[in-house]
Amino acid sequence: MSDARGGLELQPITHHRVLAIALPIIASNISTPIIGLVDTAVLGQLPEAHHIGAAALGATIFTFLFWAFGFLRMGTTGLTAQAFGADAAGEVGSSLARALLIALCTGVALILFQLPLKMFALGFAEGTVAVERETAIYFDIRIWSAPAALANYALVGWFIGLQRAKTALALQVFLNGLNAALDAIFVMGFDWGVAGVAWGTLIAEVAAALAGLAIAWRIINRSFALPTRSDILSAVGLSRALSVNTDIMIRTLALLSAFSWFTIQSASSGDATLAANAILIQLVGFSAHLLDGFAFAAETLVGAAIGARAPGHFKDAVRLSSLWAAIIALTLAGVLFIAGGAMIDALTVNQHVREAARQALPYAALMPAIGVAAYQLDGIFIGSTRTADMRNMMVLSAAAFFLVWHLAVPMIGNDGRWISLLGLNVVRAILLRLRYPALLADAFPIPTADRPNGTPAGR
Repeated sequence: MSDARGGLELQPITHHRVLAIALPIIASNISTPIIGLVDTAVLGQLPEAHHIGAAALGATIFTFLFWAFGFLRMGTTGLTAQAFGADAAGEVGSSLARALLIALCTGVALILFQLPLKMFALGFAEGTVAVERETAIYFDIRIWSAPAALANYALVGWFIGLQRAKTALALQVFLNGLNAALDAIFVMGFDWGVAGVAWGTLIAEVAAALAGLAIAWRIINRSFALPTRSDILSAVGLSRALSVNTDIMIRTLALLSAFSWFTIQSASSGDATLAANAILIQLVGFSAHLLDGFAFAAETLVGAAIGARAPGHFKDAVRLSSLWAAIIALTLAGVLFIAGGAMIDALTVNQHVREAARQALPYAALMPAIGVAAYQLDGIFIGSTRTADMRNMMVLSAAAFFLVWHLAVPMIGNDGRWISLLGLNVVRAILLRLRYPALLADAFPIPTADRPNGTPAGR
C-alpha cells in the first residue's frame, strides 16, 4: 500500500512484520542483561553476600553515570540518518566525529572528577563496611572505561543511522561476550572477586571501542568523505549535536534516579536484602530488554505511519505491537512466578539471600505485566517525536515513586521498595495514556473543512 501524501511506500502492518522487527532487536538487547546475570552468577558462587551487593552497587553507579549520556547513541542515530538520507557524505563522518568528541571530553571529565563522584555516590549507600569497600574498588577500576563506554554509544548510534544494524549488533555481541568471558576468568579463575568484574568490563569496553573505530574508519574511507577539522568544529553542527535529545536525557535521568535509589537504598536492610534485590532486578531487567523489542517495533512502525500520514497504519502498528508485547509480558510474568525460585538458586548459593529473594519474588514477577504498558507507550511517543511529553511524565512518575517510597518503606520495609517501583510504571503508563489524545491530534490533525463550525485543531 502506498500513500501519496507522505510519499512513502507502506506495507501492511501484520503480525509477521511486527515480529520481523522485534525479534532481531530482542536478540541484540538480551546480550546486555546477560552480562549482569553472568556477574551475579560468578560472584554468587562466593560464600559472602557482600560480593554480589558491591557489584550491584558499582554497576548501578556506572549505569547512572554513563547512561545519562545515552543521548549520544540516540542523537547520533538521528543526525547520521538525516545526513545519510541527504547524501551529505562529509556530514556523515562529521556527525560521528562530533559525537566522539563529546564522548571523549565527557569521559575525561568523569575521570578527572572521579573522587568527588565516588564520594557522592557512596554517600547515598547505606551498606556495610564490606560492601562499601568492595564498591569503591569496583569504582576505582571501572571509571577509567568512561571515554570508551561513551564512544561505544556514539558508534552504535552511527552504525544504526547508516542502516548497518548488523554491524551495531556484532559490536554489542563482541563487547558483551568478551565481558562475560573475562568476568568468569578473572573471578572464578584468578579469584579477583569484584575487582575482576570491573577489570573485565573495562577491557571489554576499550576493545569494543577500538574495534568500532576501526570499522567506522573503513566505512568512511570507502563510502563517504573524511571530515575536516572545520567541519567537525562547525558551530552549527556542534550546537545541534549538543542540543539534540535533551528531553530524552532528562527523562532517562529521572528513570535512572528511581532505579538507582532502589538499589542503593536496599543496602540499608543488610547485605542479604541488597543481594536479593540485585538478583531480582537482574531478572526484571532481562524481561524489560525482551519487551523493548516490541517497543522499538512500535517506534519504527508508528514513525513511518506518521511520516506517511496514514492513521490506519498507525492504529495497526499500535495494536499489533502492543498485542505481542502483552502476550510476551504475561508469559514472562508466569515464568518468573513458576521458575523464579530455581533461577534464584542458580544465581546464588547463600541461603539468606535465597530466602530474601523468594520473599520479594512476587513483586518482581509482576513487573513485566505491570510495566509493559509504559514500555509500549514510550515506543509510541518516541516514534511520534513527542519527547517533551515523555520527559514531563517521567519526572512526575519519579516524583510519585519517591512519595510512595517515603510513605511505604518505613512501614513495610522491602515490600515498600518493590511497591514503589511497581507504582512508578503504573503512574508512568497512566500519565502517558492521558497525553495520547494530544499525540493523535498532532499526528493526524482534522482538516479544517472536516471540523465542525471551523473549530481549531486539537493541539
